[in-house]
Amino acid sequence: MKVKVLSRNPDDYVRETKHDIQRVPRNYDPSLHPFEVGREYTRALNATKLERVFAKPFLASLDGHRDGVNCLAKHPQSLSTLLSGSCDGEVKVWNLTKHECVRTLQAHEGFVRGMVVRYCGTSFFTIGDDKTIKHWKMEAPGYGEEEEPLNTVLGKAVFTGLDHHQKNAVFATCGHQVDIWDEQRSTPIRSFTWGVDSFSSVRFNPVETELLGSCASDRSIVLYDMRESTPLKKVIMTMRTNTISWNPMEAYYFTCANEDYNLYTYDMRHLENPVKVHVDHVSAVLDVDYSPTGREFVSASFDKTIRIFPKDSASSREVYHTKRMQHVICVKWSADSKYILSGSDEMNIRLWKANAAEKLGVLSPREKQAIHYSQKLKEKFQHHPQIKRIARHRHLPKVIHHQKNELRVMKEARRRNTGEKNDGNPPRPPFKGELAIWAGAREK
Repeated sequence: MKVKVLSRNPDDYVRETKHDIQRVPRNYDPSLHPFEVGREYTRALNATKLERVFAKPFLASLDGHRDGVNCLAKHPQSLSTLLSGSCDGEVKVWNLTKHECVRTLQAHEGFVRGMVVRYCGTSFFTIGDDKTIKHWKMEAPGYGEEEEPLNTVLGKAVFTGLDHHQKNAVFATCGHQVDIWDEQRSTPIRSFTWGVDSFSSVRFNPVETELLGSCASDRSIVLYDMRESTPLKKVIMTMRTNTISWNPMEAYYFTCANEDYNLYTYDMRHLENPVKVHVDHVSAVLDVDYSPTGREFVSASFDKTIRIFPKDSASSREVYHTKRMQHVICVKWSADSKYILSGSDEMNIRLWKANAAEKLGVLSPREKQAIHYSQKLKEKFQHHPQIKRIARHRHLPKVIHHQKNELRVMKEARRRNTGEKNDGNPPRPPFKGELAIWAGAREK
């Protein structure tokens, strides 16, 4: 026999202190809440609007360079340390917490072409137009000591790219060939060539640490294994690739930044076709870097914008730009996945939030719960037309807006004329030589 009794627990309705909010009893029976979906939709719409209102990604500008910033390097052990190299051969070490430069050194004559911090964080390497590789201590010299490199290696040609092994005292450079160096030797322990004039970038795989990839002047991407004496694979693209970035969570995938305005994600086991083509830029893509989670990457372009792409999406989820920012040459994603750093040729380094509307600082439990609830609501109603339109809208400079519309018209014209299918991965935008051809065709 079932006996119904009244049971009241004071914890359910009595405040712990007088500063707590009044607890309101709720009955979660769905039959008592017939308009729940309508109320949730309104809350999701308001949350989406507020997200766009509070989307202020720009945090700080690091001034001090006297020429364009050509390369950036992250510290593997310290989140607040950043290294930058400029076109006048100057290297600066920054404290990101205080937004100030803590050390400046004249490293090279001419451009600083590449820079990388050793995996232990005690020293770093730089290369420049003066055909030298220099090894520097991370700590500043003491009082009365001169700023001198630990070691200097003179090469036979200009070096254009540099990267360090994740675990061993080995680094790689590229120029007229790809060289593997031991830190204790002044000559390379291995050299790779594949019938090309020069290489522009080289990157070690952070997971399969013996693998590395490079971009060559013949529009190709070449993959190597340090344990082999010859290169592994090669894929030739329509236009030249500027740099590549490996996915830090999935060893086989890498993304390359191309001159044809697109980014291509490849599976190194199947190089015949890219896994995904990422569009949205309206000029050459100069740099790309993955987030530590491996779910997103950031790209820097000649069109003066930075874009953030989910790794499996063809379109960007975010675009950053300012009026003063010129061509963005280099970009890095911070090791805690919260910030993005960009260097451009008007001598500034900019610090951005990876999530534009994220609130920084310490959050109370109620704030965390409210943010989580709003996020779930936005995910639930993300495909409703009005919410989707507000969430996707981004303000673009007039020039980029017009270029984007022009590229879309040309792509549709090419698709009609050649009979190509619109499969979601559009062909590359035309280069400047083709712009005049398509413009003339439209006038006729």
